[in-house]
Amino acid sequence: MVRPWPRAGLAVALAACLLAPSSGVRGPTPAVEDYVTRQLTVAANTYLARRSQALVQKDGRDRRAAAPTEVLGVRISPSLVRSQENAVRELETRNRAPVEGGPAYTGARTRLDEGRAVRTGDRITLEAVEHTEMRYGRGGRGKVTQSVRRRFEFRATGEQITMVGERVLDPGAHPVNDPLGESR
Repeated sequence: MVRPWPRAGLAVALAACLLAPSSGVRGPTPAVEDYVTRQLTVAANTYLARRSQALVQKDGRDRRAAAPTEVLGVRISPSLVRSQENAVRELETRNRAPVEGGPAYTGARTRLDEGRAVRTGDRITLEAVEHTEMRYGRGGRGKVTQSVRRRFEFRATGEQITMVGERVLDPGAHPVNDPLGESR
């Protein structure tokens, strides 16, 4: 014989089910504070802008400084610094024009929209849209623009945040400031 739950017992059982964590139901992913999101965006933008600048003709002078290992308090992992150096070298030696044999790039501007950063444990992920404008030709009259979604991965250890990876999210996108076939 099945006995019905007493009313008070049923209410307590239902309340316990509502409060108990479930592996099937996840709460919202915790967003990162606005000031940290801005800090991460500036670090990621600096990283990308350096690659865009590598495509611009330097008038025979080498103005390239070493890749930064820290930007606005955000460290760049050694493997990402090496990857950045390789990317800049490749971009400096590839055809620096929008079309083969055409006029060279004369200017570059890259900016990231302030994206959304979320934290999961010691990982922070920033997703943002990169907007790159490359100028070319006499007086920089020609222009190529590109917008690409990117994801940047960071590791937080105490108060220290380190950028450890980045990738393009748009399938089939080939950003002008990315080296060919490189995965970071």
